[in-house]
Amino acid sequence: MAYREDGKVVVIGGGTGLSVLLRGLKRFTEDITAIVTVADDGGSSGMLRADLGMLPPGDIRACLLSLANTEPAMERLLSFRFMTGGLKGQSFGNLFIAAMNEIYGNFGMAVKETSNVLNITGKVLPVTLQQMDLVAELENGTLCRGESNIPLVTLREKTKIKRMKLERQNINALPECLQAIEDADLIVLGPGSLYTSIIPNLLVRGISDAIKRSKAKKLYICNIMTQAGETDSYSVIDHVDAIIEHSDAEILDFCIVNNQIIDEKSRINYIKEHSEQVLASKKDEQELKKRNIKLIEDNYLEIKNGYVRHNALHLSQKLLTIADYY
Repeated sequence: MAYREDGKVVVIGGGTGLSVLLRGLKRFTEDITAIVTVADDGGSSGMLRADLGMLPPGDIRACLLSLANTEPAMERLLSFRFMTGGLKGQSFGNLFIAAMNEIYGNFGMAVKETSNVLNITGKVLPVTLQQMDLVAELENGTLCRGESNIPLVTLREKTKIKRMKLERQNINALPECLQAIEDADLIVLGPGSLYTSIIPNLLVRGISDAIKRSKAKKLYICNIMTQAGETDSYSVIDHVDAIIEHSDAEILDFCIVNNQIIDEKSRINYIKEHSEQVLASKKDEQELKKRNIKLIEDNYLEIKNGYVRHNALHLSQKLLTIADYY
């Protein structure tokens, strides 16, 4: 199938899954807008957030590097992580964005100017410029706060996530994000951590309503594996229903699911991490149909260094056919 090179694609999420997809998409289209969560409070991003009072730069940095068109040395520099001393564990790329934030006094401008330095394809936008903190209500009634803390508590309590919310409800979306959604031909949710990378964006005021109103085709890329502490034992429809419950019943037109079974060696590695492969069952297909969501299955699997991920090139090609052919 052919695909549109002039189609406007908006991808919403965060984490490794989003950055992997962006590397594929930029091979086929230049009109990409990545809307990225800023709820991270762990690792080097969390350190900068706590020390400098800035928004966490980690997911933003990963997306910028995925869309960058610069010298390999620059990418290596911004990916570099200090191994010793007071900066141990800190990413130079995060420090670079932190410096830009100090220079321009605004995180949005910091991201924009870093985008210019890296000559990126498309745009990377934080979903909001306000500090946002996640709160999970678990099925046993426990409330836990903080993106990095939520999976740990669910595993300790041996329960599941019932509902996500923001600690402060008056978190407004960046206007550029709402405009990008309105103008889009295709809106993609995921891939990425369901409750801590994708759903947080939908909790920001204006985002879910904008997606619902948009005339774009809207789809969710289901994760290949479940995630310990977030989506243990989840089926395809469990993932989809979580998105609907935190947004709107009319927010999705399609659900993309990998149908290639992973090899035994990789499966063993993930069993150790208490993760299972997510494959669409007949029941999933029936339930998706009830919700007017079309299931699109194919082999989107790629395994690198023992890690299971989506094949970004094949997945990107599929995405860019959807607006015209479905």
